[in-house]
Amino acid sequence: MAIGELLLAKGIISEEQLNAVLQQQKIAGGRLGDNLVALGFLSRGDLEAILQEPPPVAKNITDTGLDGNFLLNSLLRTMYISALQTIPELSEQIKLTRWVVEELLTFAKKEALVEIRGPSEKNYNIMRYALTNAGRERASEALRRCEYIGPVPIPLETYQTQVQKQTITNEVISIEKLKKAMSHLVLSEEIVRRLGPASNSGRAILIYGSAGNGKTSIAEALVGAFEQPVYIPYAVEADGQIIKVYDPSVHVLFSNNNGDNGASNPIFLPHLEHDPRWVRCRRPYIISGGELTLEMLDLDFDPHSKYYEAPLQMKAIGGIFVIDDFGRQRVRPHELLNRWIFPLERKIDYMTLHTGKKFALLFDQLVIFATNFPPEELMDPAQLRRVHYKMKINPPTVDEFKEIFQRICDSYGLEFSEETMAYLLNTFYIKYKIPFAGFHPKFIAEHVIAACNYLGTPPKISRQLLADSLENMVILPTTSTPE
Repeated sequence: MAIGELLLAKGIISEEQLNAVLQQQKIAGGRLGDNLVALGFLSRGDLEAILQEPPPVAKNITDTGLDGNFLLNSLLRTMYISALQTIPELSEQIKLTRWVVEELLTFAKKEALVEIRGPSEKNYNIMRYALTNAGRERASEALRRCEYIGPVPIPLETYQTQVQKQTITNEVISIEKLKKAMSHLVLSEEIVRRLGPASNSGRAILIYGSAGNGKTSIAEALVGAFEQPVYIPYAVEADGQIIKVYDPSVHVLFSNNNGDNGASNPIFLPHLEHDPRWVRCRRPYIISGGELTLEMLDLDFDPHSKYYEAPLQMKAIGGIFVIDDFGRQRVRPHELLNRWIFPLERKIDYMTLHTGKKFALLFDQLVIFATNFPPEELMDPAQLRRVHYKMKINPPTVDEFKEIFQRICDSYGLEFSEETMAYLLNTFYIKYKIPFAGFHPKFIAEHVIAACNYLGTPPKISRQLLADSLENMVILPTTSTPE
């Protein structure tokens, strides 16, 4: 369901207003929400409130959006494998509300698939349920078709609607937010000025330049500028197939001052802020380097367990996806870009199930390509056109290098002096025509600390230790060594 259809279903706008705003969008472009506000059909505050609504709690089987038999099979598989017996335990395991679990168990009891075994030993107010012989047979058959055990998935259509509501382009990054996120880095004003519009566009960004000058660090810091939470489903259901999406290594929980969603005493019904099949997270950040292959961008089907693991770009939806060291992947740059030409341009990707069924998936992430290769060596003109923003990261200036060195020394407890800087300039950078690089100060400091620890001396930069670290940092001509 598109945002316009969602607003129409809620009765917030009329069909005539929706048609008018769609016509305006064709002429003026931009997001549908911005056009709604511009035409006066909706205030900015009301729009933001609607877009930030959490996924509603499913209070019955119909509200889940899934077929009753699909849910029942999930419940029976869980009872068969985990041996959980009470409604609170099952609700916590499969992330359905207790109302829905009770409704499923009531139906299963009528079908003679489960039976009541009496009260729980821990609490006499909670009844225990167990599978009958017929229930075990059905659970076993369900396991042969799919061995997935865990939170019940979200229907694909519901997932797509939520993705649109929390799209990364809905969150506007101000210059104050960006400067705060980048405050630990020493960057030129030009980089900060150009990075802001690129971040807000949601379009692909190419960051290039010589190695060691902060391209990856900039991408990592950028995610800190985004402050709004997003809701990530544990899994998604598409054409009866299950796709695992939530990945604890990627999706970081968003701090919630109100406590965990639904945490309560097992006797009482919990107060749920959102559907427990979703996890409230920070916007995801994924970085992939030389290990990236085209196969990692497709659904990963396990023929034994018979469910899917979501590809990287699906896990990154609503966040940032960094292709680091672009050009050094196991897949050639042209092949990767050809795979993504349509998604980068139209913001739609297509996934294929092992059954042959294809479905469209919103390609909603900020893609950043970081490379130290010249762009023209990696992309042809048609591919460069799909990357809307291109930023070259130049080596730091003398003043920027000094500031980086000063910050690094302060963080490592080393004394920074103008004498040290002058020695570096005269006997290394100027003498051997070595360009500055942002990683040099940290490299030098780490080697000095390691040497001092070995020698058992207080951390201090000496000329000898400085010379040793420089020899480790750069391979100089054999006839020339730092004095």
